Amino acid sequence: MFRYLLLVLLAPLVFATTVQAQEQDGLLPVEQAYVLKAELAGPDRIALNWTIAKDYYLYKGRISARSSQPGLSLGNLDLPPGIKQHDEFFGDVEIYHDTVQGSLPFTLSDANAASIDVTITVQGCHETEPKICYPPHPVKLSLPRDLAAIADATSPLAQKLAGGITLGANADPFDADETLPPEQAFVFEAIAMSPTEVLARWSMPKGYYLYRDRSELSVVDGRDVEAGAAQWPAGVDHTDEHFGTVEVFYNQVEVPLPLRRADGQAQTIQVQGEFQGCKENGICYPVMQRTVAVDLDAASVDELAAAAKSFVPAARRAPDAGGTNASAENALRSLPPATTSIGILAALLFAFLGGIILNLMPCVLPVLSFKVIGLAQSGESLAKARSHALWYTSGVLVSFAAVGLLVIALRAAGQALGWGFQLQQPGFVAFLVYVLLAVGLSLSGVFTIGARFAGTGQGLAARSGPAGDFFTGVLACIVASPCTAPFMGPALAFAFASSSIVALLIFLALGFGLALPFLLVGFVPALASRLPRPGAWMETFKQVLAFPMYLTAVWLVWVLGKQRGVDAIGYVLIGAVVLALSLWWIEHAQSREKPLGRVFATILMLASLLPIWMIARLDAPAATASGSDSAVAYSSARLDALREEGRTVFVNMTADWCVTCKANEKAVLASAHFADLLKQANAVYMKGDWTNVDPQITAFLQAHGAVGVPLYVVFRGKQGNGQVLPTVLTSGIVADALAARAP
Repeated sequence: MFRYLLLVLLAPLVFATTVQAQEQDGLLPVEQAYVLKAELAGPDRIALNWTIAKDYYLYKGRISARSSQPGLSLGNLDLPPGIKQHDEFFGDVEIYHDTVQGSLPFTLSDANAASIDVTITVQGCHETEPKICYPPHPVKLSLPRDLAAIADATSPLAQKLAGGITLGANADPFDADETLPPEQAFVFEAIAMSPTEVLARWSMPKGYYLYRDRSELSVVDGRDVEAGAAQWPAGVDHTDEHFGTVEVFYNQVEVPLPLRRADGQAQTIQVQGEFQGCKENGICYPVMQRTVAVDLDAASVDELAAAAKSFVPAARRAPDAGGTNASAENALRSLPPATTSIGILAALLFAFLGGIILNLMPCVLPVLSFKVIGLAQSGESLAKARSHALWYTSGVLVSFAAVGLLVIALRAAGQALGWGFQLQQPGFVAFLVYVLLAVGLSLSGVFTIGARFAGTGQGLAARSGPAGDFFTGVLACIVASPCTAPFMGPALAFAFASSSIVALLIFLALGFGLALPFLLVGFVPALASRLPRPGAWMETFKQVLAFPMYLTAVWLVWVLGKQRGVDAIGYVLIGAVVLALSLWWIEHAQSREKPLGRVFATILMLASLLPIWMIARLDAPAATASGSDSAVAYSSARLDALREEGRTVFVNMTADWCVTCKANEKAVLASAHFADLLKQANAVYMKGDWTNVDPQITAFLQAHGAVGVPLYVVFRGKQGNGQVLPTVLTSGIVADALAARAP
């Protein structure tokens, strides 16, 4: 099997790259090397007669027949014994030299059928050293059934339609004044090179050429399969008498076609070639379309991710001008490739706006308020305020750049990651619980960090001066990651598909938007002057500000429980108590100037990290219900089955740590109105939980151009790749999508 596959894949490449040189050495076109003459030998049998050129041979085992004609059933090919030999590719085979006669029995239930339509495929080689083998070569036969037409089929043109005529090895197979039918002038084939790439091939006899600008490839029937930009090789400049120099292909051209797939299950797709060509000093054919079936093997998650990462959308061709003739159509130029992505300026603007909105998210607002109150409480000069703002902004920008480049680097290395990947790691979530708890305890006055103790990330954030400002920015970036704001989705998708430099600019724009409010307070005296005057009330307000921190920590504990179960909650609570004890002990030891007490407190703080290590070793709990009676847990197989049934499917990709996801579910997807919309559309609600790492969901996200959750896609049966909805939902958006997609 492997040797057969190797021959099928390599033979076209060898033939395409050596055809010019081999023609000079006498290598014949396949139509001349193996000339087939076919005729009806009776009411239920086709006679087949091949004339094989000298030094060429056919494989008996590579001769096959098929037909898609309704009512026509083919029997087994009746072929004589061949010469037995051992082949380097196929092992023990039988081959034919010179001539071979065979027959093909058939039965036809349609008494009114005017012809017998059959495709005969052969494969053979030229006995050279090294041996040159042709790819499988199909010949379409259309044999008339009535006796008068059979007698008339001896004319040269009828024999060409029937698959060829008997000629000498060095003869021209067609008269100069005769023109081949389109299916022989331009033979179109396609095979799968990998689960995510198809190789299309056009073969033309001598004297025929294919126009590059009038040829394109697409997938017209496939389950969540999208064709990318075809990788056309360089053609040959050809001077057209009407339109000047155009790019064409002679003999044979092979075109790789990349695919983007939503799932990795094996399937059969239909690849369509639309093309146009001419005969030299002869007619130009009208635009032709051919569709061939291609079997795709199952694809792994890594293959799906790699294909999605490198995917380039297909170019968009200019529409044909009405009323043009075939020659005029040849001159129409293709438009430059159109990109489905937003432009870089729009991506930067969206990232900037998304960063601004992040300040209002419950993850970030307490951190920003904490810093603004600290600035107001200090009562420092304008120069000091600017210094605070710049160091805070530096912390935000450095953090966002580091996170962005880390994600891009990991994805380039083949890791299937998206925005918010750090929240999928239970150890990181537990650590973030500690940080928020420490910030809250500091705001509540349980402890303060002196200048001699650098402490943890929270301690640095609580300090005054550049270090405290910088690490407050770092903290803002860390807690902002689960808050996917509007406008961030398109910008992040553009960043993940762009170069490292462009991606860095987009992440910096996101960070700049997050830092802007505090930056304005520091640099605009009018805003700074509006801050409340220092007073005893500020201490009370600071203590009140601690409670949003505690609530955020509680939310993260809940997320941790979703990820690793109740044991993880117990571990993180034990660690939190030990951490609180260590921080209190540090304050207690500092007030009494007891070095040994600080050493003991430091040991306690290190001991609080042990539960994080234990949490990271826990296995994820068994999958449970999605939390909604109407929701079906996502699986690519289940989605495929529903689409095969023609059902409308509303897919919700979510995560417990995604604030936007939960807001959409609470406001729209958990409502009775949404349940009514599903019922009216006869739709299935499918939910995918990305709280933990899930390669299947990651592949789905990448297939639809998303770098994180939320992602909402509405499918209607097997049609298309689904409609992607905005990241912020309203009842109206969902109603319009389901109404438009209802069967």
